[in-house]
Amino acid sequence: MNAINRQVLLVEKPRGKLAPSNFRLAESVMPSCADGEALLKVRYISLDAANRAWMQGATYRSAVDAGSVMAGGSIAEVVDSKAPGFAKGDLVFADTGWQEYAALPAKQLIKVPHVEPMTHLLSVYGIAGLTAYFGLLRVGEPKAGETVVVSAAAGSVGSLVGQIAKIKGCRVIGVAGGAEKCAWLKSELGFDEAVDYKAGDLYRALKSAAPKGIDVYFDNTGGEILEACLPLMNLHGRIACCGAVSAYDGAPPAAGPRGLPGLLVVKRIRMQGFIVMDFYDQREAALADLQKWVSDGKLKVREDVIDGLENTPAALIGLLAGDNRGKRMVKVA
Repeated sequence: MNAINRQVLLVEKPRGKLAPSNFRLAESVMPSCADGEALLKVRYISLDAANRAWMQGATYRSAVDAGSVMAGGSIAEVVDSKAPGFAKGDLVFADTGWQEYAALPAKQLIKVPHVEPMTHLLSVYGIAGLTAYFGLLRVGEPKAGETVVVSAAAGSVGSLVGQIAKIKGCRVIGVAGGAEKCAWLKSELGFDEAVDYKAGDLYRALKSAAPKGIDVYFDNTGGEILEACLPLMNLHGRIACCGAVSAYDGAPPAAGPRGLPGLLVVKRIRMQGFIVMDFYDQREAALADLQKWVSDGKLKVREDVIDGLENTPAALIGLLAGDNRGKRMVKVA
């Protein structure tokens, strides 16, 4: 085992858009586990838009302070354990941060099975897949024949949301940035329509794609896309609020959503925020469904794996710029 632990530190909180200068690669002494802890070797680090939100302040977790190891979830392997229930070779999901090794209390670890490929533990069988599953099915509550719109549709969560909606018999419209992503959503993932939010009048494009209105909107972005969808929502429509990536990096968006209170009342729209932990008691049943859909070929998994801990900052910056398709992660070991 190495005597040195490489880490990526957040040296300064960004005042505008995230930049490489906000991070620094550092070395520290290899941690050891105390009683009740396990020493973990990080295998894959999850990259998510939420990483950027944690730099702004506390959300569903505490904020990341300047000078500390950048926070982030990962799939890690137990290499030493002083905690009952965890043995060398076990795989866990944990908030290890951006580093090669971490020693954490057992109560902060979630044991996960050995599957091939291991990357699926961060994508379809991880937070991304469970977020898509619960956000759409438990919050959005789509019914066969309804129209579902999902923003950031080429991303880790959105690409799964659209496919699950199709499995449930819905008409699915994805909103993504760029003609290539939109073509991919239709040709590879089976979306019925795809709208390029960079191509012009977003409201008109959505209205054309959804002539019968929108029953469920899965919102990953907030901002102008949410504002464009609101007038198109049908009576008793549902909006599942998963994230607001348009407001995470740099200046907040100038657009809306305007007219929100009136539209919610007149159309009796239900708009609900959620995080995946709200439904963790239903995790096993959700994983059974996801595994069956993958096995049956109904759910395609796209992963974007980047090698090297040192490339983690650039990989997150690229994700915020929309460079990825599917789940982006960094292979550490």
